[in-house]
Amino acid sequence: MGYIDAHVHVWTDHCERYPVADGFPPEDARPRFTPEELLPLCEASGVDRVVLIQMSFYGYDNSYMLDVIAERPDVFRGVGIVDPGMPDLAEELDRLRDAGVRGLRIYSLESELRSPLSADRNRRLIREAGRAGIAICPLLDPDFLPALHRAAERAPDTTFVVDHLARIGISGSIDDTEVDYLCALAKLPNVFVKVSAFYALGAKEPPYLDLVPLVRRVCDAFGPERLMWATDSPFQAWSHGYAESIALVRDRLDFLSDSDREWLLRRTTERVFFGE
Repeated sequence: MGYIDAHVHVWTDHCERYPVADGFPPEDARPRFTPEELLPLCEASGVDRVVLIQMSFYGYDNSYMLDVIAERPDVFRGVGIVDPGMPDLAEELDRLRDAGVRGLRIYSLESELRSPLSADRNRRLIREAGRAGIAICPLLDPDFLPALHRAAERAPDTTFVVDHLARIGISGSIDDTEVDYLCALAKLPNVFVKVSAFYALGAKEPPYLDLVPLVRRVCDAFGPERLMWATDSPFQAWSHGYAESIALVRDRLDFLSDSDREWLLRRTTERVFFGE
């Protein structure tokens, strides 16, 4: 069985059928990045399954992602975006799960209080996600990690998956204090981390060896069973190439055993997003 990419965005330039949300220009959907562009890149790197992340410019309309999953349910699972305040939230989450959605994205700027994971509407979302067996996938910067810690502690039955190493290093340098905040979450067994988006972190240059100490610290804290590799394509693919991302984990992290690599490259994602 091949590898699994835990974080990819797809979209179409067919804006008549799949319109972008209010406030987004149609040009945001061009150039397109559909499964037809994605899957040859995956195949060349031994990746045969993918977790799709709802594209921000579609807002709460997950239709395109759901249609892609429906066409290849053996290949794709999804992370959607929903309105936390919608009255029929529980029913919507059940519908999405039945359609192959296994995660929900929360953005760090959703709350004017700068505490996105403690706002009442997100507490409800987190609770209902746990009931439905859907993970919460926060896209956040390191200064939001304490809020995430509180939220995950309050909701031990909900799985949390932190995107892109909490974007530590997006400024160009790795801050040890920020790494400490992330590693502190390892005390909570319901928190997982995506080791991903290498093109955007640290020196932002392949082969990304400057990120090795960060990945090692996170791996030592969480263990490989709670880490999952992902590209964040097409942005990784367009920036430096798809294969450069998987090469860091598969070929260059010499502190990993073969079993460790299997967890990062397949088994953790399989457990969280593909398990029934």
